[in-house]
Amino acid sequence: MKYRQLGNTDLKVSEISFGTWAIGGSWGRTNDEESLKALETAMDRGVNFFDTADVYGDGHSEELLAQATKGKEDKIHIATKFCRAGDIYDPKTYSEEQVRTYLESSLKRLNREAIDLYQIHCPPFEILKDGKVFEVLDKLKQEGKIRHYGVSVESVEEGLFCLENPNVSALQVIFNIFRQKPIEELFPKAQEKGVGILSRVPLASGLLTGKFTVDTKFENDDHRNFNKDGEAFNVGETFAGLEFNRGVELSGQLGWIGENRKSMATAALRWCLDQQGVTCVIPGFKSVKQVLANLEAQEVPAFSEEELEKLTQFYRENVADYIRGPY
Repeated sequence: MKYRQLGNTDLKVSEISFGTWAIGGSWGRTNDEESLKALETAMDRGVNFFDTADVYGDGHSEELLAQATKGKEDKIHIATKFCRAGDIYDPKTYSEEQVRTYLESSLKRLNREAIDLYQIHCPPFEILKDGKVFEVLDKLKQEGKIRHYGVSVESVEEGLFCLENPNVSALQVIFNIFRQKPIEELFPKAQEKGVGILSRVPLASGLLTGKFTVDTKFENDDHRNFNKDGEAFNVGETFAGLEFNRGVELSGQLGWIGENRKSMATAALRWCLDQQGVTCVIPGFKSVKQVLANLEAQEVPAFSEEELEKLTQFYRENVADYIRGPY
């Protein structure tokens, strides 16, 4: 496993890390026994960083991480998020009292004394501009409850704003072959400021595996069914903001990236890792098989300059105009 420094923090994290939304819920049925085996497999192969949130399965993914990392708390870093268990538009959700409540609940579920990276979970831009939540996080950091803090953002504009806060250590952004906008300005600015980048939704909710057809059906409790057009939360979180049928069509034009790179999915992760400024990718998983498949991305060939340019042109000419939601 290769490791990268998370911005200016003291954390060195595995370049392939994992998000735990899927094992918490909202991606169809899950199996805790299989989830725990998958977490163990990842750690056995050098993964030392996991991203979660208090709303993933109403805290269930945090509880699973507590089980899986017991006795390894000093070796395995955990990032979690807060605010979406409440009304994200209400300033009271970001008050010191409320944030402390969220934090203590996460600490209890994770069975930890401190959170390595505590992130605001896709708040409205107005909340970020208000700035009071950062004062709360500064206080919690001074108290040792959190080691570092960051923001999970929906748009490049929000990310650029957060970079103006000198105590923001990391940004979590939607980034994949279908969502290349952050490369232009956000990533260079983050590098300049010493801010780490966590690439979320790197497989565009599965579109970049190349396995879907227009007839693919998702379970009722899978967000790829109930949020495909943004009915539940930001449409960009599902299929990278693309309308599903168009996403399937576009992914069909990208099969070539998997040549000599195991699979299209492995290649899509490799592409993310090849971009300057990215600290790690955090694909989801629900099984040992998926963990092992994702980890293969570190072993496959990097993209050539010619291939990177081809994918840049593909994004500009065929994708960018069709992304829905703020980005």
